[in-house]
Amino acid sequence: MNILNLIKVSISAVASNKMRSFLSTLGIIIGVAAVITMMSIGQGSKESIRQELSTMGTNLLTVRPGADQGHGGVRLDPSAMQTLKMPDYERIAAERKFVRYVSPEVTASGQVVYGNNNTTSTMYGESPEYLDIKLWKVEQGVCFTEEDIKKASKVCVVGKTIVDELFGEGADAVGKTIRFKSIPMRIVGVLKSKGYNSWGMDQDNVIIAPYSCVMKRIAAQTYFSSIVCSALTEELSDVAIDEIKGILRENHKIKDTSGDSDDFTIRSQAEMMQTLSSTMDTVTLILGIAAGFSLLIAGIGIMNIMLVSVTERTKEIGLRMAVGATGFVISVQFLIESIVISMTGGIFGVLLGMGASSLLSLAGMPSIIPTWSIILSFCVCVAIGIIFGYIPARKAANMDPIEAIRHE
Repeated sequence: MNILNLIKVSISAVASNKMRSFLSTLGIIIGVAAVITMMSIGQGSKESIRQELSTMGTNLLTVRPGADQGHGGVRLDPSAMQTLKMPDYERIAAERKFVRYVSPEVTASGQVVYGNNNTTSTMYGESPEYLDIKLWKVEQGVCFTEEDIKKASKVCVVGKTIVDELFGEGADAVGKTIRFKSIPMRIVGVLKSKGYNSWGMDQDNVIIAPYSCVMKRIAAQTYFSSIVCSALTEELSDVAIDEIKGILRENHKIKDTSGDSDDFTIRSQAEMMQTLSSTMDTVTLILGIAAGFSLLIAGIGIMNIMLVSVTERTKEIGLRMAVGATGFVISVQFLIESIVISMTGGIFGVLLGMGASSLLSLAGMPSIIPTWSIILSFCVCVAIGIIFGYIPARKAANMDPIEAIRHE
């Protein structure tokens, strides 16, 4: 009997027991759908985080005061948080070769008031280059200038949330004066909305003002909370980090031969993206393995059904052997039946998984179906059909024709 006839006989045998075949494929359908859905959620979340970080600049570099955290994550010396000063920023700005933009940063949180309305926000003291670093766009008005930095002018640009909370949705806030910690600040610009990020934080609830104003009039401090920079390109981030590190070590009189550790820490956005990407890959793998166990259980179910089928069709097997069918032909037939069942379940499982992923996307959950997950699902289905169909096929092939014919 040629392979085409074997396939026809196998499909006919599967179709003749519709309910049993459906119950056999059900486990495969659920397993494959679960694998594809889990993979799509993992891939979608990974891509969402990557896009979120990209909106903040893939070549972003952040210099923070103090060395890496020691003993239990607690910084031992509070003065280590005051190591970034004006000379550090001025020298980086003057000598940069691989840094495109640089901005010192001072932050303060508090209540913002306009008339009878108020809200809570964070004010960022920055240079005008901060908007280029964080890829902010001014939608209305203008940004403050270097002249405002020199004069420590009480001006600011605000996010959409500040405008909506204090002035009403769609209001023109440019030129109006708000109070932050009782300090009057005139709004010179409104930022284009960025919405919420992947961590549920409102990116539009922000106020950006000249760093000199925030340092002198609001925070009353002589040091920076951090210095944010952007490298010329993402590929030059490591070179830019070395450049900044060399400048700060020289400024802080830290010698390479002394063995002293740096009193600052530099982190890159690319490093954060790589860490989060690796974490999401691990989470996706765990989700895939968990869903894969359902495929294993489905495979065992197919084997059980096929064993029952062999027992029920003992007389049929004996008759076929009596008229010349070899044990190899019998075993191939049952293997094909097993593969047909698992592949049918795989097809419907892929469709169900794609449907579930689409519904998740419509519901607002990031979901991207990787092509390799579909290919892998089909390969696994074939493997399940072969592996778990082997024992029933061997049992059928090893039957004694005479005993099989006598079976009732």
